Amino acid sequence: MPMTMSRARVARRIATAAAVGGGGIGLLGVATVGVLLTEVRLARRTVGGSSDIPPCADGRYGAAFGQGTDRPPLQLGFLGDSTAAGQGVHRARQTPGALLASGLAALSERPVDFRNVALPGARSDDLERQVDLLLADGEAPPDVCVIMIGANDVTHRMPLTESVRHLSEAVRRLHTSGCEVVVGTCPDMGTIEPVYQPLRWVARRLSRQLAAAQTIGVIESGGRTVSLGDLLGPEFEAHPRELFGPDNYHPSAEGYATAAMAVLPTLCASLGLWPEADHPEPSRREGILPVEQAAAQAASEGGTEVTASRAPWALLKHRRRRQLPTTDETERPPVAQ
Repeated sequence: MPMTMSRARVARRIATAAAVGGGGIGLLGVATVGVLLTEVRLARRTVGGSSDIPPCADGRYGAAFGQGTDRPPLQLGFLGDSTAAGQGVHRARQTPGALLASGLAALSERPVDFRNVALPGARSDDLERQVDLLLADGEAPPDVCVIMIGANDVTHRMPLTESVRHLSEAVRRLHTSGCEVVVGTCPDMGTIEPVYQPLRWVARRLSRQLAAAQTIGVIESGGRTVSLGDLLGPEFEAHPRELFGPDNYHPSAEGYATAAMAVLPTLCASLGLWPEADHPEPSRREGILPVEQAAAQAASEGGTEVTASRAPWALLKHRRRRQLPTTDETERPPVAQ
């Protein structure tokens, strides 16, 4: 609990500084820099950086649901970095966007038109360009967008306040346009197998602190968050061969499926399609908390949803997951638009 409270205070400072245009907030002392630079060089020798182009998964999913109905397809947008793009797998249906588009189509029983503008290597300062693509003149905004961002902000030492500011602005623009927004917060960078101490500890601390600050910024900008770090962390550590791809950095198909199963309930809930009500179940360790406390707790508990309640409160929710649909319809390649 003391660690959670400390993280909550720092996350609030970062989010507040981001909102008012403050400078970067550093979490490391200069005495550690030499050791960390050595560890970074060692890590770069063993952690691969894939140059493969992620498979394009854009198109229509669940086309059969559109037969005999006049309901228009749902529009799903995807933004973020290489994880959002699906780097590390070779089939479109294995990317997180395709998995979520298939799941959304099956649960809504409506076709889903999917568009992914994520860019491998992107940091949060690229989100403005990505939002511009989705909100281009003459095009209706998506019904819902998913953003996965933050890993490159940590590895490239972007000031946390700057990172949160860019993400908050992107969420605010999308929300103002009428789009629901779900953000998968920064993954736990301390789970990358070839990275050793003390860099592993520092990466974990920074990524969880960023995830908590991201949550505050997103909630106060009109979106919802799902924490990915601790969700994937224990599973990656226990099953690195199955959940990491060939480059030891990006998730494998199984890793992306794990993340998609965590995001799907919140994605559907944002559109009113999930059977669970938006109220806390104390028996499942859910509750209404000050937003910074909810953010800090979520950063330590993967798969946790945080959504706005009456300011300055937020709902901390552990939604029950469902297996991703595996019907013939959702496994077919998308219909090109």
